[in-house]
Amino acid sequence: MDVENMTMVTEFIILGLSDNPQLQTPLFLVFLLIYLITLLGNLVIITVTCADHRLHNPMYFFLSNLSLTDICCSATIIPKLLEIFLSGDKTISYAGCMVQLYFFMGFACFEIFLLTAMAYDRYAAVCDPLHYSLIMNQRVCVLLVAASWITSFLNSMTFTVFIIRLSFCDSNVIDHFFCELLPLLKLSCTDTAGPENIMFVDATLIALPAFLVTLTSYTYIISTILRIRSAEGKRKAFSTCSSHLTVISMYYLSLFCMYMRPTSMYSQVQGKILSVLYTAITPMLNPIIYSLRNKEVKNAWRKVLGKQF
Repeated sequence: MDVENMTMVTEFIILGLSDNPQLQTPLFLVFLLIYLITLLGNLVIITVTCADHRLHNPMYFFLSNLSLTDICCSATIIPKLLEIFLSGDKTISYAGCMVQLYFFMGFACFEIFLLTAMAYDRYAAVCDPLHYSLIMNQRVCVLLVAASWITSFLNSMTFTVFIIRLSFCDSNVIDHFFCELLPLLKLSCTDTAGPENIMFVDATLIALPAFLVTLTSYTYIISTILRIRSAEGKRKAFSTCSSHLTVISMYYLSLFCMYMRPTSMYSQVQGKILSVLYTAITPMLNPIIYSLRNKEVKNAWRKVLGKQF
């Protein structure tokens, strides 16, 4: 192997969110609470969708996969951040950093595919209810989720391989709270054209088409709902879509602000804030949003609790 392409570091130092010693304990408590709420809320969604046969339909199948993804994405990042707050040990091995990057990119990409599938599912339910059971049958749903998992982690592997081929010979200090793609590119002392080109291809072939499919689906959904004459019918139709639309808006807004711009315009402070939104806040809020606006989930949860107590 050429010396120029060899990585000179064996570990990275993750600076975290703040260097102020007085903030470490409060930040630890805040993120521990966020993590526990994320785990509990998403486990509740998975439990009730599995336990109640009335929720064995495409929408809740996708929702349970979303909850699983939120749990896994949080588990990839938050425990290490909590360790940094609690012990002050900011080091992470080179291999550990690459593993964290790989799983984070895979789960993030999968969530894009999954939110798109959920938007199409709502389109079929609202705009073509007579053929809904044929369009979104069990086989189609399983194939969509399986293809999303495979494509997402193959895509993440491509990113990771390009990052592994970079050299980090000048500095090993990551000004972030996890091994995120853009801070790693800023650290490299070799040409980063490969990963940046893949980012552009991903934005062009994955993120943008997924966003357009979602936008088109909700354009048709809103148009169909507005043609419903009864106020009760409009309310019910909007209630089935409003939660998903809220989740999509939060996720895409933070993701586009983070990645849909040149790396030369990347700001460490903005990057940290946006990363907190889509790695910690959004996974915590997703089950809350779906539970608060969804009577079926509430009733299923009461039914589960009633069996236990």
